[in-house]
Amino acid sequence: MRVAMYYNNRDVRLEEMEIPRIGPGELLVQIFASSICGSDTMEWYRIKRAPLVLGHEISGRVAEVGAGVARFNRGDRVVATHHVPCFACHYCRSGHETVCDTLLGGTHFDPGGFCEYVRLPAINVERGVWLLPSEVTYEAATFVEPLACVLRGQRAANIRSGARVLVLGSGIAGLLHIKLALANKAGLVVATDLSRERLALAQQFGAHHVLAADSDVAEEFRKLNKGHGADIVIVCAAAEAVCQQALQAVGRGGIILLFAPAPAGTVVPLAINDVFWRRDVTVTTSYAASPADCVDALELIRTKQVLVDDMITHRFGLAETGKGFQLVAEGGASLKVIINPQE
Repeated sequence: MRVAMYYNNRDVRLEEMEIPRIGPGELLVQIFASSICGSDTMEWYRIKRAPLVLGHEISGRVAEVGAGVARFNRGDRVVATHHVPCFACHYCRSGHETVCDTLLGGTHFDPGGFCEYVRLPAINVERGVWLLPSEVTYEAATFVEPLACVLRGQRAANIRSGARVLVLGSGIAGLLHIKLALANKAGLVVATDLSRERLALAQQFGAHHVLAADSDVAEEFRKLNKGHGADIVIVCAAAEAVCQQALQAVGRGGIILLFAPAPAGTVVPLAINDVFWRRDVTVTTSYAASPADCVDALELIRTKQVLVDDMITHRFGLAETGKGFQLVAEGGASLKVIINPQE
């Protein structure tokens, strides 16, 4: 089968590999849509394991069913998540499934989503594969995992009806946060970015106001919010300067969600008394998504409470995966890039 082999963001090669053989409890899925996640282009993180086949936001059709699998049949349309927890450890029992050793230790697709066929391990089949409703296309299904991550983050940040929300960074994650915050009936949603194009998209997708990221974001937000800081600040571009904006813009009793991973070595100095003690501010993080988050995200997409099709900007066949990686890495005109390995 053909695969898109990643060497670096500027070197993704079309190569040949054997179709994986499945064992008991496993599935072989023919991929019909696999989208490029921003994390796929984090070269400082990915290049350590290169060359490899990336891709974890996938959907497709069951091509083979392993012995003992009862929930799925050949020809079923499915969506899958690449990380699943054990559900039995201390972390899982305390609601922190995404830091479970099983999830972190490797429940990956074989070889990855940018190929024609992928083997899903038995643990993934048992805990992280779902039938696609007829209303959900293969392309829309690739948003299940990223939307689930956003959903988990907003639960951690306790976004509620009427909340005043500031989203720092209007890439794909920031825009999904805008859409979900509006679905959660946030009272005010303000977004920032350095790109005029991304700010226009933030407005198109419902942000009440947008601010240039190089402006005095904290002061401008307070002008929009009757002198008050934000109830919730979601950091979707975790450079040090952006994190400092979050600390300045959050209001008393507010929550900062550090959603985006920061470049390696990023350090943010904190004035403990000024930021936390006197202002009762909470800083939290969110990593990945649990299977339950994916189920909820699929339902949000199915019922169109969160629209995702309007976020797709580019579609490529497998041979042009490298072009898609360059677009996502540059972060300019692209938003969501979909690869169809059958083309």
